Amino acid sequence: MSGLRRTGSARIELRRIGLVAHPTRDVEAPLRELVEWARAHDADAVQIPFHGERRLLDEGRPDECQLVVAIGGDGTALAAIHRAASAGRPVLGVACGSLGALTTVEAPAVRGALERFATGDWLPRPIPALRVRRPGAGDEIVFNDVAVVRRGAGQLRLAVSVDGTLYARLAGDGCVVSTPAGSSAYTVAAGGPLIAPELEAFALTALPTHGGYHPPLVLGSRSRLELEIRSGYGGGRLELDGRAVDGLPDALAVSFEPGAATLVAFPDQESHIAGLRRRGILVDSPRILADDERS
Repeated sequence: MSGLRRTGSARIELRRIGLVAHPTRDVEAPLRELVEWARAHDADAVQIPFHGERRLLDEGRPDECQLVVAIGGDGTALAAIHRAASAGRPVLGVACGSLGALTTVEAPAVRGALERFATGDWLPRPIPALRVRRPGAGDEIVFNDVAVVRRGAGQLRLAVSVDGTLYARLAGDGCVVSTPAGSSAYTVAAGGPLIAPELEAFALTALPTHGGYHPPLVLGSRSRLELEIRSGYGGGRLELDGRAVDGLPDALAVSFEPGAATLVAFPDQESHIAGLRRRGILVDSPRILADDERS
């Protein structure tokens, strides 16, 4: 992986570790473990600022680090991915709470995870992204989803085209376009498809609409999705990875970007589907659960 130095034994020389921390959650215990491991291995630990969160360590840049550690949850991991991707650095997600889709280990396992990374006992998990282009603005890279949603009364009107062919015209609350990583969040909540992490595809899911038929659409990695947007008198907003963008554009173009970032994974960690079941996102039929209780 570009930018990482390895010795003859495949051990990665961790000279500096970057931290992205949840802005309000208690991260004292895993942070202490990270700092103590770094000191014991003659490495520095620095904090990579993102949105002006509380200062826990001296500030540093992701390109100065060999690893970026996110301590918090999926939102914190997503922030770390945004900061680390441009520098080509891998992200280790540490969950303070339930293990999420973008986190790899729970807080008590920080030391062991750092040791496994340093000794080369890890797997790079490529994370795709969406490239979003809007008139009058530069391209944006999104790792979870793009949402176009109405802001008040009235409906949004969208004309959706795929590779230059009209797919559907929608009048309603808007739509969500997601990566495989983001498909288990807003997309599933809106009734869209769950995309396997290894699949190079992205999905369009309409939010509630006023009639018509336009099922959730899974697009291949070479497809280009185009949206023409008109808002009602209540207006609308554009959200990129949950962040509201000033002004609603009248058009968007969305394309797939494979391998835009890297997460640290371990061979023995739970599978994506197992994690979704444990978190209650995938739930068995009530009749089956009732049969289990009777038996």
